Amino acid sequence: MLDDVLTGLGSRRNFLTALARQVSHANDKRSALALLVIDIDGFAQINGAFGFEVGDQLLRHLAQQLRHVARPHDYLARIGDNRFALILTRLMNQGHAELAIQKLFRLLEVPFQTPAARLNVVVTVGAALCPAHASHPDFLLRRAEAAVIRARRERQRHAFAPDSARDHDVSDLWDLEMQLGGAIERGEMVMHYQPQVRTSDLQPAGAEALMRWNSLARGVVSPELFIPLAERTGQIKKLTVWALNTALRQAAQWPPGDGPLSVSVNLPGTLATQPDLPDLVEDALGLWGSDRVQLVLEITESSLMDTAHAFAALARIRALGVKISIDDFGTGYSCLAYFRNLPADELKVDRSFVSSLLTDPASADIVQLIVGLAHRFGLSVAAEGVEDEATLHALTRQGCDIAQGFLLGKAMPTAEFERWLAARGEVVLPELAQ
Repeated sequence: MLDDVLTGLGSRRNFLTALARQVSHANDKRSALALLVIDIDGFAQINGAFGFEVGDQLLRHLAQQLRHVARPHDYLARIGDNRFALILTRLMNQGHAELAIQKLFRLLEVPFQTPAARLNVVVTVGAALCPAHASHPDFLLRRAEAAVIRARRERQRHAFAPDSARDHDVSDLWDLEMQLGGAIERGEMVMHYQPQVRTSDLQPAGAEALMRWNSLARGVVSPELFIPLAERTGQIKKLTVWALNTALRQAAQWPPGDGPLSVSVNLPGTLATQPDLPDLVEDALGLWGSDRVQLVLEITESSLMDTAHAFAALARIRALGVKISIDDFGTGYSCLAYFRNLPADELKVDRSFVSSLLTDPASADIVQLIVGLAHRFGLSVAAEGVEDEATLHALTRQGCDIAQGFLLGKAMPTAEFERWLAARGEVVLPELAQ
């Protein structure tokens, strides 16, 4: 049954049924089969740059090329957003699977052409053999998906299932993915807050909210590990909604200042163009919004590549009274053409420029240009990664409005941040405000 509406291929559910049937048959007949898992590289960036219609056309194009690879007794399916699977039956050896992979690569050497774009389609393929790598359908799929991870780690276009010595790392990552799925419900996710201060008087301006995972089974899990994992496995939206609601709820309990304090929540690029994003933000504000708290959403510059979708969604969010900060500015796809209509309130200078501000004249010039450009268009400027007094002095002289970094305060739990606020920043370099 072909039930993936977009591509006409089998769905993940039907694929799992077919895989179980084919593996059982191979075990009974003592024959071999191969499972290929095919991922489109950079698919989210393609959607962001050219829109979802081009992305859908690309998926249909790849499905058609895979049909040219598959034989009548093989089975094709789309098992994820940009992930496909091909079951190759009646194989003699691994070489036959290798031939199928190379045929796909040759077919994709011809660029994909649409009225809107001409794209070189790059895929990563992971392969696993039954019974050589696994004789159970679930394990076979895990081994093929592990091969995709291996190929990307080793910067190869394809790879076969890792040997047993390497399989431990893959199994560990799989277990981590399973644990992440229930981390919120188990109360393992917490928010930390890194202070942000005004450079004019070094008084608190607010904080950036940062997710932390205190796993009961593993201890502290680095965001550099679980955030990419959540994005890859489709769990990032759930985590972001939780972070948004938690940050607003906790910020409403902060000690009052001489004006609204901001709380900045990071927004993954994959969510920036989703049509329900404004509704999610509005729901969170309806539950936890406070006149004493200014919500700021931080998005990366590359998230704005699809200006038609991103700008419309962000304009709706700004209409709710939410501010938009462009994170890591200067490292992505800066384009002066869109600056006039940019739906943003703040530019956040990337820490790579801040860290070399005093030693690299080019970095200093870039920071000065960003500050001048932002102020010309009515935007404020924040700098992250401020770790010494000299850098803070230099940013202040250049007109940067907000500073953030270890010099001013590390990321801390909400109770500790409340104590920091209550002290009104008096312990943080008061002499610099003179």
